[in-house]
Amino acid sequence: MANAEAHLALDPDVYRLPQREAVIEHFTAVLSDATARNAVLVAEQRGQVVGMVEVLRLPEPPAHQILRPEPSAQIHTVVLGEARGRGVGSALLDAADRWATEHGLSYLSAGIHHHNASAVRFYRRHGYAPSGTSWGRRPAV
Repeated sequence: MANAEAHLALDPDVYRLPQREAVIEHFTAVLSDATARNAVLVAEQRGQVVGMVEVLRLPEPPAHQILRPEPSAQIHTVVLGEARGRGVGSALLDAADRWATEHGLSYLSAGIHHHNASAVRFYRRHGYAPSGTSWGRRPAV
């Protein structure tokens, strides 16, 4: 929940604290899925989990759209504060790359809030770059 709280502090209009039961249900489903469609990879130090990267496969665009299908996934990386700066996040991204390659994925993306400067630096250092722009608005009523 510390990760959710940190994101909530970045922008309470975008982030929320998910219900614990929903988080448990999600990770139980991903970890028990025999199809290996998605993955949760963990980093341990001295027997304690200090980080994880979640790899969630994205759906391919529908046949009627102009986008080329490309097997891709979005990743979410979390490292405990006390383990940061020790290569844990880098090791997790390497593991995500290996998993993606082994499962036929050719593109990984990470949704990063623009105010999360440390995450922007981290992903940029590992070769991630802005890809497109998401524009939006609330429907006019």
